[in-house]
Amino acid sequence: MMSIEIPAYSTDAFFGLGDRWLHTADGELTHYHELGSGTPVLFLHGSGTGVTAAANWWLNLPEFSRRARCIAIDSIGYGQTVVAPGTKYGIREWVEHTLRVLDALGIEKTWLVGNSIGGWVAFQFAIDHPERLLGVVSMGTGGAKLTQALSGHARPELSEAGIRRTLEQFVVDKNLITDELVILRYRAALNDSASDRLREVITARDRDRDALPLDFDALSRLEIPVLLIHGMQDVVIPVSRTYELLDTIPTADAHLFNRCGHWSQVERAADFNTVVSQYLEAHGVLSER
Repeated sequence: MMSIEIPAYSTDAFFGLGDRWLHTADGELTHYHELGSGTPVLFLHGSGTGVTAAANWWLNLPEFSRRARCIAIDSIGYGQTVVAPGTKYGIREWVEHTLRVLDALGIEKTWLVGNSIGGWVAFQFAIDHPERLLGVVSMGTGGAKLTQALSGHARPELSEAGIRRTLEQFVVDKNLITDELVILRYRAALNDSASDRLREVITARDRDRDALPLDFDALSRLEIPVLLIHGMQDVVIPVSRTYELLDTIPTADAHLFNRCGHWSQVERAADFNTVVSQYLEAHGVLSER
Protein backbone atom coordinates (compact mmCIF):
# COMPACT_ATOMS: atom_id res chain seq x y z
CA MET A 1 0.00 0.00 0.00
CA MET A 2 1.35 3.40 -1.01
CA SER A 3 2.49 5.42 2.01
CA ILE A 4 0.86 8.81 2.65
CA GLU A 5 2.41 11.57 4.70
CA ILE A 6 0.47 12.20 7.90
CA PRO A 7 -0.98 15.73 7.84
CA ALA A 8 0.21 18.35 10.32
CA TYR A 9 -3.10 18.44 12.18
CA SER A 10 -4.12 18.14 15.82
CA THR A 11 -7.70 18.02 17.09
CA ASP A 12 -8.38 21.05 19.27
CA ALA A 13 -7.81 20.48 22.98
CA PHE A 14 -11.45 21.47 23.62
CA PHE A 15 -12.53 18.01 22.45
CA GLY A 16 -9.99 16.18 24.63
CA LEU A 17 -9.23 13.56 21.98
CA GLY A 18 -5.90 12.46 20.56
CA ASP A 19 -5.31 11.89 16.85
CA ARG A 20 -4.56 8.64 15.09
CA TRP A 21 -4.05 7.85 11.41
CA LEU A 22 -4.54 4.59 9.53
CA HIS A 23 -3.69 3.63 5.95
CA THR A 24 -6.92 2.01 4.74
CA ALA A 25 -6.38 1.94 0.95
CA ASP A 26 -4.01 3.24 -1.68
CA GLY A 27 -4.11 7.00 -1.38
CA GLU A 28 -6.44 6.82 1.63
CA LEU A 29 -5.43 7.80 5.16
CA THR A 30 -8.19 7.56 7.76
CA HIS A 31 -8.18 9.97 10.67
CA TYR A 32 -9.64 8.58 13.88
CA HIS A 33 -9.68 8.63 17.68
CA GLU A 34 -9.27 5.58 19.89
CA LEU A 35 -9.78 5.17 23.63
CA GLY A 36 -10.11 2.20 25.96
CA SER A 37 -9.71 -1.53 25.50
CA GLY A 38 -11.86 -4.63 25.28
CA THR A 39 -14.85 -5.21 23.01
CA PRO A 40 -14.59 -3.00 19.88
CA VAL A 41 -17.22 -0.29 19.42
CA LEU A 42 -16.87 1.79 16.26
CA PHE A 43 -18.60 5.20 16.10
CA LEU A 44 -19.99 6.67 12.86
CA HIS A 45 -20.80 10.38 12.79
CA GLY A 46 -23.66 12.20 11.07
CA SER A 47 -23.55 14.42 8.00
CA GLY A 48 -24.24 17.96 9.23
CA THR A 49 -22.13 20.86 8.00
CA GLY A 50 -18.63 20.69 9.43
CA VAL A 51 -19.08 17.30 11.04
CA THR A 52 -16.11 15.33 12.36
CA ALA A 53 -15.77 12.36 14.66
CA ALA A 54 -14.48 14.58 17.46
CA ALA A 55 -17.28 17.15 17.09
CA ASN A 56 -19.88 14.37 17.20
CA TRP A 57 -18.58 12.16 20.02
CA TRP A 58 -16.39 14.22 22.36
CA LEU A 59 -18.88 14.01 25.22
CA ASN A 60 -19.35 10.24 24.86
CA LEU A 61 -16.06 8.53 24.05
CA PRO A 62 -14.42 9.05 27.47
CA GLU A 63 -17.40 7.47 29.22
CA PHE A 64 -17.75 4.49 26.87
CA SER A 65 -13.98 3.88 26.86
CA ARG A 66 -14.24 2.80 30.50
CA ARG A 67 -16.08 -0.28 29.22
CA ALA A 68 -14.88 -0.90 25.68
CA ARG A 69 -12.37 -0.19 22.93
CA CYS A 70 -13.87 2.90 21.30
CA ILE A 71 -12.91 3.93 17.77
CA ALA A 72 -14.41 7.02 16.14
CA ILE A 73 -13.54 7.70 12.50
CA ASP A 74 -13.80 10.60 10.12
CA SER A 75 -15.62 8.88 7.27
CA ILE A 76 -14.34 9.47 3.75
CA GLY A 77 -15.34 12.93 2.58
CA TYR A 78 -15.36 14.35 6.11
CA GLY A 79 -12.93 15.86 8.57
CA GLN A 80 -9.24 15.12 8.17
CA THR A 81 -9.44 11.74 6.44
CA VAL A 82 -7.35 11.85 3.25
CA VAL A 83 -9.02 10.33 0.19
CA ALA A 84 -7.54 9.10 -3.07
CA PRO A 85 -8.22 11.08 -6.26
CA GLY A 86 -11.53 10.10 -7.83
CA THR A 87 -13.03 8.75 -4.58
CA LYS A 88 -16.79 8.24 -4.86
CA TYR A 89 -19.20 8.84 -2.00
CA GLY A 90 -22.46 7.24 -0.94
CA ILE A 91 -23.95 4.88 1.62
CA ARG A 92 -22.25 1.77 0.20
CA GLU A 93 -18.96 3.65 -0.14
CA TRP A 94 -19.14 4.66 3.54
CA VAL A 95 -19.99 1.05 4.43
CA GLU A 96 -16.94 -0.19 2.55
CA HIS A 97 -14.72 2.45 4.16
CA THR A 98 -15.91 1.26 7.56
CA LEU A 99 -15.04 -2.29 6.54
CA ARG A 100 -11.56 -1.18 5.44
CA VAL A 101 -11.01 0.43 8.84
CA LEU A 102 -11.97 -2.80 10.62
CA ASP A 103 -9.70 -4.84 8.36
CA ALA A 104 -6.76 -2.46 8.83
CA LEU A 105 -7.20 -2.63 12.61
CA GLY A 106 -7.55 -6.42 12.57
CA ILE A 107 -11.05 -6.31 14.07
CA GLU A 108 -13.19 -9.31 13.14
CA LYS A 109 -16.42 -8.26 14.86
CA THR A 110 -17.55 -4.94 16.28
CA TRP A 111 -20.47 -2.94 17.57
CA LEU A 112 -21.45 0.07 15.46
CA VAL A 113 -22.83 3.23 17.04
CA GLY A 114 -24.19 5.57 14.40
CA ASN A 115 -25.69 9.05 14.50
CA SER A 116 -28.12 10.09 11.73
CA ILE A 117 -26.44 9.08 8.45
CA GLY A 118 -24.04 7.06 10.59
CA GLY A 119 -27.01 4.97 11.72
CA TRP A 120 -28.09 4.53 8.11
CA VAL A 121 -24.58 3.36 7.24
CA ALA A 122 -24.57 1.03 10.26
CA PHE A 123 -27.77 -0.68 9.16
CA GLN A 124 -26.59 -0.97 5.55
CA PHE A 125 -23.40 -2.51 6.95
CA ALA A 126 -25.57 -4.96 8.92
CA ILE A 127 -27.37 -5.94 5.71
CA ASP A 128 -24.18 -6.28 3.63
CA HIS A 129 -21.78 -7.70 6.25
CA PRO A 130 -23.80 -9.22 9.11
CA GLU A 131 -20.97 -11.60 9.99
CA ARG A 132 -18.80 -8.65 11.08
CA LEU A 133 -21.22 -7.17 13.61
CA LEU A 134 -21.96 -7.74 17.29
CA GLY A 135 -24.76 -5.19 17.39
CA VAL A 136 -25.95 -1.70 16.38
CA VAL A 137 -26.89 1.42 18.31
CA SER A 138 -28.48 4.08 16.09
CA MET A 139 -29.72 7.56 16.95
CA GLY A 140 -32.11 9.45 14.68
CA THR A 141 -31.40 6.93 11.91
CA GLY A 142 -30.81 8.61 8.54
CA GLY A 143 -32.36 7.79 5.19
CA ALA A 144 -35.85 9.00 6.13
CA LYS A 145 -38.00 10.98 3.72
CA LEU A 146 -37.09 14.62 3.34
CA THR A 147 -38.15 17.01 6.06
CA GLN A 148 -37.84 20.78 5.77
CA ALA A 149 -34.68 20.61 7.87
CA LEU A 150 -33.20 17.89 5.66
CA SER A 151 -34.05 19.89 2.54
CA GLY A 152 -32.02 22.74 4.02
CA HIS A 153 -29.07 20.39 4.47
CA ALA A 154 -29.06 19.85 0.70
CA ARG A 155 -27.74 23.43 0.39
CA PRO A 156 -24.78 23.26 2.77
CA GLU A 157 -22.63 26.25 3.59
CA LEU A 158 -19.23 25.55 5.13
CA SER A 159 -18.98 28.71 7.19
CA GLU A 160 -19.43 29.64 10.83
CA ALA A 161 -22.91 30.98 10.05
CA GLY A 162 -23.83 27.84 8.11
CA ILE A 163 -22.63 25.59 10.91
CA ARG A 164 -24.59 27.58 13.49
CA ARG A 165 -27.79 27.26 11.46
CA THR A 166 -27.27 23.52 11.13
CA LEU A 167 -26.49 22.91 14.79
CA GLU A 168 -29.40 24.99 16.00
CA GLN A 169 -31.70 22.63 14.09
CA PHE A 170 -30.18 19.71 16.00
CA VAL A 171 -31.19 20.79 19.50
CA VAL A 172 -34.11 22.05 21.54
CA ASP A 173 -31.85 24.09 23.85
CA LYS A 174 -30.16 26.60 21.51
CA ASN A 175 -27.89 27.72 24.37
CA LEU A 176 -25.86 24.58 23.72
CA ILE A 177 -24.68 26.05 20.43
CA THR A 178 -21.99 28.38 21.76
CA ASP A 179 -19.72 30.60 19.69
CA GLU A 180 -16.77 28.46 20.77
CA LEU A 181 -18.41 25.23 19.59
CA VAL A 182 -19.33 26.75 16.22
CA ILE A 183 -15.81 28.08 15.64
CA LEU A 184 -14.18 24.80 16.71
CA ARG A 185 -16.46 22.72 14.50
CA TYR A 186 -15.73 25.02 11.57
CA ARG A 187 -11.98 24.82 12.09
CA ALA A 188 -12.07 21.05 12.59
CA ALA A 189 -13.84 20.57 9.28
CA LEU A 190 -11.45 22.61 7.16
CA ASN A 191 -8.88 21.24 4.78
CA ASP A 192 -7.84 22.09 1.25
CA SER A 193 -10.91 20.51 -0.37
CA ALA A 194 -13.50 20.88 2.39
CA SER A 195 -16.12 22.91 0.51
CA ASP A 196 -15.93 20.79 -2.65
CA ARG A 197 -16.12 17.57 -0.63
CA LEU A 198 -19.11 18.83 1.34
CA ARG A 199 -21.12 19.36 -1.84
CA GLU A 200 -20.13 15.93 -3.13
CA VAL A 201 -21.03 14.02 0.02
CA ILE A 202 -24.36 15.81 0.46
CA THR A 203 -25.24 15.11 -3.18
CA ALA A 204 -24.37 11.41 -2.68
CA ARG A 205 -26.37 11.22 0.56
CA ASP A 206 -29.46 12.71 -1.01
CA ARG A 207 -29.12 10.55 -4.14
CA ASP A 208 -29.05 7.40 -2.02
CA ARG A 209 -32.17 8.43 -0.14
CA ASP A 210 -33.98 7.27 -3.29
CA ALA A 211 -31.35 5.02 -4.89
CA LEU A 212 -30.45 2.95 -1.80
CA PRO A 213 -33.11 3.18 0.91
CA LEU A 214 -32.78 0.68 3.72
CA ASP A 215 -34.19 -2.72 2.78
CA PHE A 216 -36.78 -3.30 5.50
CA ASP A 217 -37.26 -6.90 4.40
CA ALA A 218 -33.56 -7.55 5.04
CA LEU A 219 -33.74 -5.67 8.34
CA SER A 220 -36.62 -7.90 9.42
CA ARG A 221 -34.18 -10.83 9.35
CA LEU A 222 -31.48 -9.25 11.53
CA GLU A 223 -30.43 -11.37 14.50
CA ILE A 224 -28.02 -8.98 16.23
CA PRO A 225 -29.06 -6.76 19.17
CA VAL A 226 -30.21 -3.28 18.11
CA LEU A 227 -30.87 -0.19 20.23
CA LEU A 228 -32.69 2.73 18.61
CA ILE A 229 -32.48 6.18 20.21
CA HIS A 230 -34.45 9.27 19.23
CA GLY A 231 -35.18 12.74 20.52
CA MET A 232 -38.91 13.40 20.62
CA GLN A 233 -38.43 16.94 19.27
CA ASP A 234 -36.13 15.89 16.40
CA VAL A 235 -37.04 18.11 13.40
CA VAL A 236 -34.32 16.62 11.16
CA ILE A 237 -35.39 12.96 11.31
CA PRO A 238 -38.93 12.50 12.68
CA VAL A 239 -39.38 10.06 15.54
CA SER A 240 -41.64 8.01 13.24
CA ARG A 241 -38.40 6.73 11.68
CA THR A 242 -37.57 4.90 14.89
CA TYR A 243 -41.13 3.57 15.18
CA GLU A 244 -40.83 2.09 11.66
CA LEU A 245 -37.51 0.43 12.45
CA LEU A 246 -38.74 -0.82 15.81
CA ASP A 247 -41.72 -2.42 14.10
CA THR A 248 -39.43 -4.06 11.53
CA ILE A 249 -36.33 -5.30 13.36
CA PRO A 250 -37.25 -8.22 15.64
CA THR A 251 -34.26 -7.72 17.96
CA ALA A 252 -34.68 -3.94 18.36
CA ASP A 253 -35.39 -1.98 21.52
CA ALA A 254 -35.85 1.78 21.67
CA HIS A 255 -35.27 4.68 24.04
CA LEU A 256 -36.89 8.09 23.47
CA PHE A 257 -35.59 11.29 25.05
CA ASN A 258 -38.05 14.10 25.72
CA ARG A 259 -36.94 17.75 25.40
CA CYS A 260 -34.34 16.54 22.93
CA GLY A 261 -33.71 17.08 19.23
CA HIS A 262 -31.50 15.31 16.69
CA TRP A 263 -28.27 15.58 18.69
CA SER A 264 -29.16 13.27 21.59
CA GLN A 265 -25.53 12.35 22.30
CA VAL A 266 -24.84 16.03 23.03
CA GLU A 267 -28.13 17.49 24.24
CA ARG A 268 -28.74 14.63 26.68
CA ALA A 269 -25.11 13.47 26.91
CA ALA A 270 -25.12 12.16 30.49
CA ASP A 271 -28.42 10.31 30.06
CA PHE A 272 -27.38 9.05 26.63
CA ASN A 273 -24.10 7.70 28.03
CA THR A 274 -25.94 5.90 30.84
CA VAL A 275 -28.58 4.33 28.58
CA VAL A 276 -26.11 3.13 25.95
CA SER A 277 -23.51 1.96 28.50
CA GLN A 278 -26.09 -0.12 30.34
CA TYR A 279 -27.33 -1.61 27.07
CA LEU A 280 -23.83 -2.51 25.91
CA GLU A 281 -22.94 -4.05 29.27
CA ALA A 282 -26.14 -6.10 29.22
CA HIS A 283 -25.05 -7.48 25.84
CA GLY A 284 -21.56 -8.50 26.87
CA VAL A 285 -19.48 -5.43 26.07
CA LEU A 286 -16.62 -5.54 28.57
CA SER A 287 -13.32 -3.77 29.13
CA GLU A 288 -10.10 -5.76 29.37
CA ARG A 289 -9.17 -3.82 32.51
